[in-house]
Amino acid sequence: MEFKYEIFDTHSHYDDEAFNEDREAVFEQIKREGVGGILNCACSKASLKTTNDLTINYDFIYGALGIHPSDANDYNDDVRKEIIELATNNKKILAIGEIGLDYYWEENPPRDVQKRVFREQMKLAEELNLPVVIHDRDAHADTLEIMKEFPKVIGTVHCFSGSLEFAKECVKLGYYIGITGVVTFKNARKICEVVEGIPLDRLLVETDCPYMAPVPNRGKRNKSDYIRYIIEKIAEIKEISSKEVNLAVNDNFYRLIHNKK
Repeated sequence: MEFKYEIFDTHSHYDDEAFNEDREAVFEQIKREGVGGILNCACSKASLKTTNDLTINYDFIYGALGIHPSDANDYNDDVRKEIIELATNNKKILAIGEIGLDYYWEENPPRDVQKRVFREQMKLAEELNLPVVIHDRDAHADTLEIMKEFPKVIGTVHCFSGSLEFAKECVKLGYYIGITGVVTFKNARKICEVVEGIPLDRLLVETDCPYMAPVPNRGKRNKSDYIRYIIEKIAEIKEISSKEVNLAVNDNFYRLIHNKK
């Protein structure tokens, strides 16, 4: 299917080294394919600057600034001040992220460190009146607990991997559910149930590129024009048109960045 309308990728990592050799060419190619906007999400201390630089150098790229749970040991007052300075001086910084919890990797910082840093960045988002981009891997209960501690904060649960019941709890708090290329995988029963059971006005689409390319490009480097396959799969599950899905998720993202539940 050829998309004739704008695609917005709500989660990407174009400052990743996977794009070092051909970043400019990729940007030109995805724009030709209908990608009208990208939210590039920082995850490390170094990526705060590289993400901010991308937003300055490219008119269609926006940014989220935060420290990923895998790098939670790097979060300190200097990093907090850097995020505040960049977010205050750059109107294209739209969110705090990606932040959250990741209990999957044993080598990650201790859980108490991750939870402390998550809470500190949620508090920062509240202070700056910005939505959050939450990373949650194998940490659903603790993630939900901390989300509930900050009722003034909304955002998206990126690359959603929980149950339909968990998704409904997130939606009750005003959050959106981020759907990646995983929804196109053969073994994606759980996320397909989430897409079916959550209203369209609470879904967002994202690539998380260069990771998790959807079928038929699974295993390849991901990029934002592949988001069409995610849109088409959601349309199939919802039994509506791809255009209806695309227009809805774009509107959802607009509401999110304007901090509307």
